[in-house]
Amino acid sequence: MPSGIKLLLESLRPNPANVVSRTMDVLACNPSGMRLFAGMEKWPITQRNVVRYVFLHPDAPDLFDDWDEQIRACVGRLRALAGTEPDAPDLAELVDELLSKSPEFARLWERYDVRAHTQGRKTFHHPDVGDLTLGCQSMQLEGTPATAWSPTTPSPARPSTTRWSCWTWPPPSTPRSPPRTTATRDGRHQFVTPDS
Repeated sequence: MPSGIKLLLESLRPNPANVVSRTMDVLACNPSGMRLFAGMEKWPITQRNVVRYVFLHPDAPDLFDDWDEQIRACVGRLRALAGTEPDAPDLAELVDELLSKSPEFARLWERYDVRAHTQGRKTFHHPDVGDLTLGCQSMQLEGTPATAWSPTTPSPARPSTTRWSCWTWPPPSTPRSPPRTTATRDGRHQFVTPDS
């Protein structure tokens, strides 16, 4: 991950921002970007994938206000990729896992629905922050064609999201050192705390 992208993610704090692969692996994020997906930080770095989270994490149906729409959008994104690269190993591995573990994914996968969401608003019922409506935008990063950048900012139409400004690093009740980055063997970067 280019150092400039990591600096950009940091500059967006406290707003959450993530860099994801074409199959929605979380390649990099700022601290709020990881916290947005409640509980994902407990997964191994190599398992942190937005589609996997939406279908398999027990907190996902309660976190997303429109979970049904989210799962359809995730399947549509993977179906679009399958239309151009049906034998891609990264896609096949993820799809095979979800077909075996999620009846909802298997049902939607058979519909062959293709869609792509690049912008819009999402409402989260977050266990730590409460209800949040965030504006989302995805785009390709120059020089990294397989990666999308999804910054997320509070919607001005929802005053309740002002509590988002309290979601800084470190949390007031848990003093910690600033996050550092670590890289996995396959090149993924994650912001982690010294005691994680």
